Amino acid sequence: MANLTSGPTAPPDPIASGRRRLEEWQDALPDNFFIADRNLQRLLEFHWGMEQYREHLPRLLHFGGEAATLIDEAARVSNLPENLPRLERFDRIGRRIEAVAFHPSYHVAGRAIYGSGVMSVLEEAGNNMLSLALFYLSSLNGEAGHNCPLAYTAGLIKLLQAQGSDAMKERYLPRLLDSDYEALFHGAQFLTEVQGGSDVGANGTRATPLDLETEGTWLLDGEKWFCSNVTADLALVTARVPGQGEGTEGLGLFLVPRRLEDGATNGLFIQRLKDKLGTRSMATAEVTFRDALAYQVGPTELGFRNAMIYVINTSRIFNAVGCSANARRAYQTAWAYARNRRAFGQAIIHFPLVQDTLARMRADATAMLSGAMRIVRTLDEVETGRKSDAETGGFLRMALNLNKFRSAVLAHEVIQGGIEVLGGNGTIESFSIMPRLLRDNVVYENWEGTHNVLLAQVQRDMQRYGVHEPFFALVRQLLEPLPFKRLQREGLQQLETMQEQLAALLQMDPLSASVPFRPLMERLTDLYY
Repeated sequence: MANLTSGPTAPPDPIASGRRRLEEWQDALPDNFFIADRNLQRLLEFHWGMEQYREHLPRLLHFGGEAATLIDEAARVSNLPENLPRLERFDRIGRRIEAVAFHPSYHVAGRAIYGSGVMSVLEEAGNNMLSLALFYLSSLNGEAGHNCPLAYTAGLIKLLQAQGSDAMKERYLPRLLDSDYEALFHGAQFLTEVQGGSDVGANGTRATPLDLETEGTWLLDGEKWFCSNVTADLALVTARVPGQGEGTEGLGLFLVPRRLEDGATNGLFIQRLKDKLGTRSMATAEVTFRDALAYQVGPTELGFRNAMIYVINTSRIFNAVGCSANARRAYQTAWAYARNRRAFGQAIIHFPLVQDTLARMRADATAMLSGAMRIVRTLDEVETGRKSDAETGGFLRMALNLNKFRSAVLAHEVIQGGIEVLGGNGTIESFSIMPRLLRDNVVYENWEGTHNVLLAQVQRDMQRYGVHEPFFALVRQLLEPLPFKRLQREGLQQLETMQEQLAALLQMDPLSASVPFRPLMERLTDLYY
């Protein structure tokens, strides 16, 4: 007998079904970035060995969870247009304070990021890989307002450890190495000026010596055009030293505290905050110095050299690891989306072209991090005395610049691929992290040297110092033990061909050679990866 209470079955609601699949996509995103990244785990196991890997595992597991949950949400909120940093020049009673106000979510992220020990582990030599593994996990959230300052702070730590006076080390290093967000100091580097950009030798900020008991004390006057992390407690500043000459040779390197001992602002005036395309949660400004008290770091005649070795090179490896994280996060997001998004009767991950896009994204993200961590391993070997500068100097000088250039380009392509997988949804700021990753990565591409500047430096270093010889030797050393004989043979053939092509380019006029030089360096870096 028919059931008289039953009626016709309602058709499925396609809109509800679509939203449910989007919920499933969000639920499929990792809640622990370290657990979800087998490539990172394998790299650390390989470079550290199992004993050291197990020693650091609890820290990495804990922070991997915080990065995927607490920091992820805080970074999203702090990057909303209504929550971006704003300039506050005066306090309530009219005193000039030159401060920047941040949304509370910015500080939520900062407490967790610095609390991971990402800077404090640098107190011990040879801990670059641990620091950068933590930085990578943090950078899976893009710049997040704090990841560029981490690079600046790390460079300042390296500089003071190597070149700082005993008084500087005693006064500043404990605060820079502190993991307590409320007590620590963080650093910045104010190098760029409006007339020079990457041409630091054109800088005009002036240093005037003070006749005080403290030797190496100066006053700085001038303008800096691109001052990221403008509220840093300590800034490294290049300034022209009287009688020292023109160009980069005339620049000294100085440490400028944000505030004097009585709490007053130290001759620093913020002109305006930059309205940047990316890294928007981090305050970047134009700054004027008027009689700012500054402390000389190292011999003034070695100012630019020390800035490059300890500060810029540190930032460039942090930059490359950050780009690797941008690419990895784009891949994770796109892969989870493709598994849950349906079109034409099936999940889009079943379409060959989507599979091809995802495979390329994963391969590039994996290769970039592998290449960067090989450089980090060499840095650790030098710091701990296992290898000498003579053994590694040429390779590092070339690899740091090529890696920074190529990883930024590849990360941009990977993120674009992820946006394509998400389709129109990929372009929506409120839908996923993809637009923020793309915007942040564009800034990464220009921060610490544009592509052309980096390639020009590599080209000059080849002609002056022959840095390509140790770089080619290392790539050959990596290729020769490969068990896959066809891959080994093809790689060595490519390497030999590139050596011949490079030898011909180095005989040409440098300006004429610069155009074919770029694609050759792209292929060489890809072979290294």
